[in-house]
Amino acid sequence: MTNLERANQYQEENRIDKSEKPVFHVTPPVGWMNDPNGFSIYQGKIHLFYQYHPYSDVWGPMHWGHYVSEDFIKWKEFPAVLAPDMDYDAAGCFSGSAIEVGGKHALIYTGVMEREGEDGTKEILQQQCLAVGDGVNYTKVSENPVISGEQLPDGFSREDFRDPKVWQEGGAYYLVAGNKNRQQNGQVVLFESKDLKTWRYLSVLADNQGKYGEMWECPDFFSLEQKYVLVVSPQDMKADGGEFYNGNQSIALIGEYDRQNYRLQEEQIISLDYGMDFYAPQTMKTEDGRRIMIGWMHSWDMNIKPAEQKWNGMLTIPRQLEWRENVLYQHPVKELERYRTEPVVYTGRKISGECQIPKIRGRVLDLTIELLEGDYKEFCIFFAKNEKYSTSFRYNRDGQFIEFDRTYSGMERDVVSQRTMKIKRSTEKCKLRMILDKFSVELFVNDGAQTFSATFYTPMDAQDIVFVCDKTVIANIEKYTISMGK
Repeated sequence: MTNLERANQYQEENRIDKSEKPVFHVTPPVGWMNDPNGFSIYQGKIHLFYQYHPYSDVWGPMHWGHYVSEDFIKWKEFPAVLAPDMDYDAAGCFSGSAIEVGGKHALIYTGVMEREGEDGTKEILQQQCLAVGDGVNYTKVSENPVISGEQLPDGFSREDFRDPKVWQEGGAYYLVAGNKNRQQNGQVVLFESKDLKTWRYLSVLADNQGKYGEMWECPDFFSLEQKYVLVVSPQDMKADGGEFYNGNQSIALIGEYDRQNYRLQEEQIISLDYGMDFYAPQTMKTEDGRRIMIGWMHSWDMNIKPAEQKWNGMLTIPRQLEWRENVLYQHPVKELERYRTEPVVYTGRKISGECQIPKIRGRVLDLTIELLEGDYKEFCIFFAKNEKYSTSFRYNRDGQFIEFDRTYSGMERDVVSQRTMKIKRSTEKCKLRMILDKFSVELFVNDGAQTFSATFYTPMDAQDIVFVCDKTVIANIEKYTISMGK
């Protein structure tokens, strides 16, 4: 039995019942999940792969799991497609991307190998590899690795060289990958190919110049309206003025693309998400021209799930990206609306003090609160609440910030429980859209000008939603249950 066959047999025999997991967010069938991979269209269907370790609920030798969808919301589980089983990927099939080529589906991924160095110490090598398949079964090509570390300029890291993102443009294929330079600073390198098998190095597309963390993981480069966007996930970030927080997070570098020198000319650098649980996003372009992004809704440094839970990790809801008014907007994909049921709408509802509003409760829902006017200074939403547990967002009107608090969500570990997000585009009205799915919340502020993603594992009998206003506010409220049907 091959390593891949063994993984799929284990997946089949140990699959966790769907009732124990989120309703519409992607989770592993069993075991561990991290980065989304190979997010792409193939033969008219949406394919989503992910970093996968089926045998335990912690990170291990990386495989590629696989889901397929027709609408970004309802996903069908498929067998895993890659397992570490060759010399060049024996230590793991790390993150990568996918593209349709000549009727076949090509997966570009990082193969990791370990060997003994000249001084007797263990040496890790990361290199880019290719597998080709039909949407179900994939075969690693005999030419692997198709990009080795020897193709990088002198001084560039062979150990930190990973997460290729590929696209086609003007009769050629291009690929960006994360890397470190001689000074151990993060950078994104760019390659070109005519056939996906023979690649040539072009340039350093962008680098962090000693800023924005260290290693830049999971790069993604694309045009959006009139700008170019480079998404990277830096490791070891330091807090900076409320825009960047400690640890691992994802940022976007936005600007113009110098095609002669293959260099991004940065004009703006922003956080993609201000929550505790958002990392390693990847995008794809739909057949109708939308740019859709999905990320890992987890944190490397904060494993807060209950010990008895046999799966670990989930992905965000897919989000459409838009660039307008010099702002990068994110919205839940419009396909979510097909699954909204049981509408509850209140127009011009007066809220004062603490209150529960009829039919506004639950853990699997799409809830929008638009704060219109009033003499209030603070407005709070408590959710996943009962007498013992609660999680909350607090909007401070004068300070123009939102504070998240999961202190009382049932965690047993000493991790970050509170985080504050400064609202960058202040308006008299404040619009908050919350997507809840059992163990997670994704907040879209002012039509997606900013987002905040976080997980919490409160027992499911905590279903209440409570509003608290220090004085009085007039609000519009719209709530839907999300139902996947049979």
